[in-house]
Amino acid sequence: MSHPTEDAPVEGGLVAEVARMTPEQRAEHDAEVAEAVAVDRDIQVEVGETLLELRDVTLKFGGLTALDSVSFGIRRGEILGLIGPNGAGKTTCFNAMTGVYRPTSGQVLLEGKPLGKATRHQITQRGIARTFQNIRLFGEMTALENVVVGTDARHKTSVLGALLRLPRHHREEKTAVERAMALLEFVGIADRAADKAKNLPYGYQRRLEIARAMATEPKLLCLDEPAAGFNPAEKEELMGLIRKIRDDGFTVLLIEHDMKLVMGVTDRIVVLEFGKKIAEGLPAEIRENPAVIAAYLGVPDDDAA
Repeated sequence: MSHPTEDAPVEGGLVAEVARMTPEQRAEHDAEVAEAVAVDRDIQVEVGETLLELRDVTLKFGGLTALDSVSFGIRRGEILGLIGPNGAGKTTCFNAMTGVYRPTSGQVLLEGKPLGKATRHQITQRGIARTFQNIRLFGEMTALENVVVGTDARHKTSVLGALLRLPRHHREEKTAVERAMALLEFVGIADRAADKAKNLPYGYQRRLEIARAMATEPKLLCLDEPAAGFNPAEKEELMGLIRKIRDDGFTVLLIEHDMKLVMGVTDRIVVLEFGKKIAEGLPAEIRENPAVIAAYLGVPDDDAA
C-alpha cells in the first residue's frame, strides 16, 4: 500500500491550497473531486425505480421474532429513513440486507435479483455498503489507508499479481490513492489524511467511516445512526453531507434516532415497531401518523389520535 506522503502529498495543507483558489479555480476543483467520487456504479435501474426491496422478510432467533413480514422498497436516488423506538428491529433489518443475518423467510432483492445466500463480501461487491453504530475503523492505519482499503472491493488484481507487483496492481494502487484522497476531501477531512484513524476527533471518525463505505462504489449506502454522539452543529453539517452524497448519485438508507435530522433530510420514511412495519410515507405524513406517535410516546393509538 502506498504511503500518502509519497503518492498524494497532504503536508502543507490541501485545505489551505483550496482556500487560496479563485472562485473559478474552486469550481473546476470541485468538479474534478465530484468526478473522482461519482464513478460509474453500473446501476441497472433508472432514478425513481426500486433499487432494493424487502419482501415479507421475517427473521427469528429461537422463539424471538426480530422482524415480522417486513416489506418496503428503496428507490434509486432517494434518502429513505428507517426509524422506530429502541428494539424496533432497525439494525436487524440492516443486518438482513447486508448479509450479517439471513432471513428466516422472505427475500431481499437488489435490482430485482435476490441476494439469497450471498456472503457479506459478495453483497458489498453487488453494491451495498454500510456504516455501523459503533465505529469500526483500523485505528493504527491512516485515514487515507482506511479509505484505500474500501477501494479493494473493486480491484481486479489477483493475489499473485499483487505479490509480483504487476503493472495492473500499480495502476489500481495509484487510482485507489487518488480516489481515496478525493473521498476524504468530499467528506471534509482531507487535511487529516496522514493521521492515524484512532487520533482523529470523533466526528472525523464518523466521516471517515462514511468515506470508506463510499470507496466500495455502492449502489446503496446504508448509514446506521451516523449522528450518534454529535452536537447540534455537527448534526447540521451531517445533514448537509448526506444531501451532498445523494446529489452525487448515491442512494441512501438512514437509521437515526434524532427526529429533527430524519425529518430534515429524508425523502420518505419507514417506521418499525417490535419488528413490524407500522407506517410508511413522506416525512410530513409520518409526523402526524397516530400509530407512529403512539409507538414513540408509549400510549394507545386511540389516545394518540
